[in-house]
Parts: sequence; C-alpha cells; structure tokens
Amino acid sequence: MFRWTAFRRVSVTCFMSAVTLCASNVQAQDWPNKPIKVIVSFAQGGLTDLIARSLQSKLQEGLGQPIVIENRPGAGGTLAEGLLAKAAPDGYTILLSADSVPANPHLVPRLPYDTLKDLQPVSMLARIPLVLLVSNNTPVNNVKDFVRHAKTQTVSYGSPGIGTSNHLYFELFKDNTGLATPHIAYKGGGQALTDLMGDHIQALLLSVTLAGPQVTAGKVKALAVTSDKRLARLPNVPTFEEAGFPDFKPQQWTGLFVPSGTPPAIVARIRDEFSNAIKSPEVMARLAELNVEPVNGTQAEFTQFLQKETQVLGRLIKAKGITAQ
Repeated sequence: MFRWTAFRRVSVTCFMSAVTLCASNVQAQDWPNKPIKVIVSFAQGGLTDLIARSLQSKLQEGLGQPIVIENRPGAGGTLAEGLLAKAAPDGYTILLSADSVPANPHLVPRLPYDTLKDLQPVSMLARIPLVLLVSNNTPVNNVKDFVRHAKTQTVSYGSPGIGTSNHLYFELFKDNTGLATPHIAYKGGGQALTDLMGDHIQALLLSVTLAGPQVTAGKVKALAVTSDKRLARLPNVPTFEEAGFPDFKPQQWTGLFVPSGTPPAIVARIRDEFSNAIKSPEVMARLAELNVEPVNGTQAEFTQFLQKETQVLGRLIKAKGITAQ
C-alpha cells in the first residue's frame, strides 16, 4: 500500500511537471503576438535610452511586433525596477536598466520588491568604459602622480550624484589607493564636468561617452580608461592596467531583465533577438559613435556578475554609510 501511494504521488508530480512544461512551450511558441513594452529606467536622451532606441528597429524586424519604449526615470532606477517586478511574467514587459541595479537594494531601504528574486536577469547588452579626468590646473599627467598629489594637497572629486556608479567606483579607487579625497555630488554628469573644467573640483570618473569631446578639445586631462585596451576615440590615454592599477577595471553597463517566472523559452528568445539586433552593422556603428561596447554574454554570466557586484557594492555602501539622496 505504501509503495503504491508513493508511486502514485511521484506519478502525479511528474505529470504536473510535464503539463507545466508543455504549457510553457506552447506559450513560448505563440510569443510574441502583441506589442512588447521595453521599460527604460532613465530619461529620454540619456545613454541607456539611446541604446534602447538604436535597437528598436532591428528588434521589430526580428520579433514581428512593435517595440514600445517607455521611459520611467526616477529614484535611481528603482521606479522602473518596481514596475517590472509587478508585471506579468509573460515576455511582454522587459526592463533595460543599468549599473544602478546591484547597488539599489543597499542604497534604498525597504524597497517594495526583492531585486535578486523579482527581477530575472537575461543578459548584459553593453559596457561603457570610464575615464579618470582631472582639471587642466591639476599638476599631474598620470594616475600615480595623481594619487601622490591627492595625498598631499587639497583635492576634491565630483560625481553625477550620490550612489551613482561613478561615485561608488571612485570610492573603490580611493580604498585601493588609500586616498581620502572628499566627494562633491552633482545633479548629473554634465554639471560635474562643467565644474571640473572650471577647476571647482579636481577629479571626476566619467563615461567616455560624456568625457570624450571635452578631452579631445583639451578642456580636461584624461589620465586612464577602465577598458581592457585603449579606446580608438582616445588612443593616447592608457588603460588603468598600463598606468599601474591592473585591478581597477569597473565599467558602466546596460542589461536586460524580465519578471521572475517568465518561461525559459521566452527568456531565451528575448536574449537571442537582442543579441542579433546588437550585432547588426547599423547598431554596431551607432554604438561605436557612443563609445559603447556590445556584449554578447549569457544569462548565467550576467547572473553571476550581478551577484558578485551586489556583494562588492553592498559592502562598500555599508562601510561608507552611503544612502540615496
């Protein structure tokens, strides 16, 4: 009797699993049959938005459905993240967000969602190198000289805002080099860059997309880039590894998320379609203009990266007592 009951339970469990898998596959085969919404966690005209819009046409070709881009900026990306967490896990709502995702759980207390449980990573789409800038009046021309100078002189650094990746990564750089450089937060990278050019701050870690034109124009000095190799746009600027800091390679990034529980077959199709779009010559050319490096990573790689980044930034934020504005 016991063996029969146990056998029946196992049979029912297997049957239900098979039914669930079949339903998932049927749903995936029928997907998509209506417009797909891509939530962008930052404002229109920003880099994340520009990446999304550069992909829009190719995605529509590949998926055969309209791609509706919905900008939902605010609260460091948590507004958009919260919308995704509450969306149906059916593949019709996708989040295109950035490097704020792993920091937000530590910066914003009592989020109404669990980042690691409610947001399912799909893939990292792109990386954006950072460049260490100093004002023209700062008497240094390389990173080692800057570190020596900052340890003996009054030097401040700026960022686009408290808790931004620019802020957090510069704090990591300070920890790696023993600096105690005070931080000045701005409302955006443009304001910080303007004050750097005016020598109101002496250093800034900024995306090459924003920094490149001012470096080329000679309005600020670039000491090093966080990329693995030198950038075509700034060929005379060494990497941090070349500058003697091989362990400092943080980059800003853009990645895809869907609500947890989205059928695996749909998740795989979303990843494949975005991957195909970002590899197209037209999109590659547009991203090159923005100094954005396409990334064709897997879901597993992105998940592992997010877990590690969440731990590293969490320890930093807690140790420094950083909270969102």
